[in-house]
Amino acid sequence: MCRPAGCYSLSNMRTNDEMARLQAAVRALGDVDVSAWPEATLKEQLGELSATLVTLDALLTRVADGVRGRGLRVEEPVSA
Repeated sequence: MCRPAGCYSLSNMRTNDEMARLQAAVRALGDVDVSAWPEATLKEQLGELSATLVTLDALLTRVADGVRGRGLRVEEPVSA
């Protein structure tokens, strides 16, 4: 498939879509501020929040392990 910026294979399109979804997840997580939640709400949501955090941890670990498994390093970006 070709666009003004260049040609992309279906594999690249899928990768670009996956990266866009990961970036959207980062933006969504960046908007979460549990310190602003009322205590009652936090206690009410704690079970679901805990399960979500454990799932996120497992998924992030899987992705990072996949990168490391290809012989690459997961590094923190250097601040400008």
